[in-house]
Amino acid sequence: MSTQETTILVGKKPTTSYVIAAVMSFNAGAKKVTLKARGGAIARAVSTAVMIRDRFLPGQVKVSDIRLLTDKVTTQQGKERAVAAIEIVLERV
Repeated sequence: MSTQETTILVGKKPTTSYVIAAVMSFNAGAKKVTLKARGGAIARAVSTAVMIRDRFLPGQVKVSDIRLLTDKVTTQQGKERAVAAIEIVLERV
């Protein structure tokens, strides 16, 4: 991973795990951190972005882009299913 841009895949871990990973990336010199999540993890990604922006790095980070997507996932039965996804790009001010 480049020190300029980092991608964090948000899943089932506690929100603070993703917050700490993003803050560590910014402290290591990253200019942009992208939070990616799909399905039920979307709410956790949004909470992570808000906590970073408002509590951990206030005035230092802004939400520069939000992308709403649909990913196609193949189930165990072989059927394709559409799953909502989000990408939140945080940028150092």
